[in-house]
Amino acid sequence: MNWCHYRFRSVWELLAPPDTVFTVLARPEEYPRWWPQVREAARRDERSGTARIRSVLPYDIVVTLTERRRDPVARVLETALAGDIEGWARWTLTSPGAGRTRALYEQEVDVRRPLMRRLAVPARPLFRANHALMMRAGRRGLAAHLHSV
Repeated sequence: MNWCHYRFRSVWELLAPPDTVFTVLARPEEYPRWWPQVREAARRDERSGTARIRSVLPYDIVVTLTERRRDPVARVLETALAGDIEGWARWTLTSPGAGRTRALYEQEVDVRRPLMRRLAVPARPLFRANHALMMRAGRRGLAAHLHSV
């Protein structure tokens, strides 16, 4: 087993139409407005940007994001990640009913940050819990943001 490799999957049920959710998720530079753990996000150009993320544990993760897929018809957003973590992340949006969205978030990454690699075995449960808390806060923040839009 590669202790530095992670796969994450989260499902968010949201009370907003999928096209509205897609529009918000397609603007990662605005994530800090509604997702507390995304401390900074900035575009470099039309297809890439940087982000600094920090959840409960006292460390920042800095990544470069490069768009791999933006499909408003299929409602899929996929990004390559490089930096402290490397891999990919993807949003897939579906509609379980009128005015509602099911947002599936998938991520597969390898940790590259040296300290996190050294702590890979003993801290793995903490890293996973840290990610889960971040995703929970993201869902709440997005739901509140969508409600105010």
